[in-house]
Amino acid sequence: MRPPLEVADIFRQHGYDFRLTHPLSPEQRQVMRAIERCRTAALGGHVEQCDTCGHQRIAYNSCRNRHCPKCQSLAKARWLQARLSELLPVEYFHVVFTLPEQLASVALQNKRVTLRHHPHLHCVVPGGGLSVDGERWRSCRQGFFLPVNVLARLFRRLFLQALARAYEQGKLNFHGASSYLAKPLAFDRLCASLRAREWWVYAKPPFGGPEQVLAYLGRYTHRVAISNHRLLSLKDGQVTFSWKDYARGQRQSTMTLTADEFIRRFLLHVLPRGFQRIRQFGLLANRRRREQLARCRQLLGSTAQATEPQPSNYKSLYETVTGESLESCPACRTGNMKFAAPLGSLVSYGASYSSVLAPQAIDSS
Repeated sequence: MRPPLEVADIFRQHGYDFRLTHPLSPEQRQVMRAIERCRTAALGGHVEQCDTCGHQRIAYNSCRNRHCPKCQSLAKARWLQARLSELLPVEYFHVVFTLPEQLASVALQNKRVTLRHHPHLHCVVPGGGLSVDGERWRSCRQGFFLPVNVLARLFRRLFLQALARAYEQGKLNFHGASSYLAKPLAFDRLCASLRAREWWVYAKPPFGGPEQVLAYLGRYTHRVAISNHRLLSLKDGQVTFSWKDYARGQRQSTMTLTADEFIRRFLLHVLPRGFQRIRQFGLLANRRRREQLARCRQLLGSTAQATEPQPSNYKSLYETVTGESLESCPACRTGNMKFAAPLGSLVSYGASYSSVLAPQAIDSS
């Protein structure tokens, strides 16, 4: 069911003025355009008709952009299905690495990467690994991964070394409030202050099992800046949405922003072209993944987890994910919706762009 308010509605009403007054990257413009057009006549689609009662409906095409709140459920389901066979029967730990606040603006300006910029890294790590010779499985102590203070200091040292190399090679850009860091003395002072403070690494308790690992990953793999279901209202140029206040026991709160500020914060989360949000290392590195996992299972005395056959088409997958059928007729509840006719993009036939952006319905009476 379509929520009463979507990010696309905000973009359609206020996106044009925002584009006129804000400098945007090509990726940000592309994301706005994709979300505005998603599941509208602008992208075309097809007509479906019930084989029993003759009821008709239009199914518009999706944009499939990874930042679109409407296009992530099926992509996430496909990704998780593929990951199921890679889990090992061991404890898994969730480790979070967070950059100090002084580096947040530097990270934002060099990313080519409530709706605020908060750079951090989530890692899901098995509680053990292969020995150097590959002949033994070496487990962590039960319920304990590694001392977080050791991880934090190692993270600090390696990150600052890489940051210094990037600066020396001229790979960093500084502008606005951070422009002073272009001077070597100022940059050295920043690095010294960062080296003198403790960095934050958090290792959460182990997951209960492989199923919990997948359930957790499902919340992060295809997350966008804000889901449509968190949007409450758009009135007089003000957007109100819900958010979880972790400082107050995860209490549900509301926040109101101008549409201009809402769009600005949303676009902070747009990833650069080619940026890979999820990366796999160690045992799951692409080059030797199958061989390494087979060796781990052999040493652990386990076999690969059997996976259910993946649904053959998007309608079956949608029913698996949501429990709702796209095949059943919503009118008579007994017939099945069948393809009746294609619909090309209405924009290409001379319709005005704005007239086809809003979701439309078809009268089958």
